[in-house]
Amino acid sequence: MIIKKEIKDDNEFYLWFNGKLIYKKWLDKGYSKVFDHGTWGKYTENSITDFDLEETPAMYLVECKLTLLPAEDGGRKTPIKSGYRPDHVFEYEKDGTIKYAFIGDLQFEEDCEIEPGQTKHVQARFLTHQPIEQHLNIGQKWWIHEGPNKIGEAEIIAIEIPKEK
Repeated sequence: MIIKKEIKDDNEFYLWFNGKLIYKKWLDKGYSKVFDHGTWGKYTENSITDFDLEETPAMYLVECKLTLLPAEDGGRKTPIKSGYRPDHVFEYEKDGTIKYAFIGDLQFEEDCEIEPGQTKHVQARFLTHQPIEQHLNIGQKWWIHEGPNKIGEAEIIAIEIPKEK
């Protein structure tokens, strides 16, 4: 197992695992992208609440209407559970590639699953240390991704801005 860390141009942090790029963070902008969820699975399988809450920064709480795409439309084949941490995409480049993927999780009723093709009201939680505030507006839609695969979309219904600790 070979892990390589690299900082380029003083603002981009790269993490390589066995020669494969698995994580990138733009240090001057505060956002990051996970490229390999299998390798990075230690964190992608956990909810934000699974980490030490005293160390966790404040979060934006966003009530939203979430629709998962059915498998025949390119969505998942299996349901998701509360605490699921997909990539949250608010913008695409002109060529259709993902511009930024934001960090956040989806919370809903305990022991509840959302099946592909279903629509439910859920809560999305986003860490405040990323430049997401510009996208948080009632009625704003965004897309739920697993890597490059779009598996659903969400629409903001209500927003709770965190109070300072």
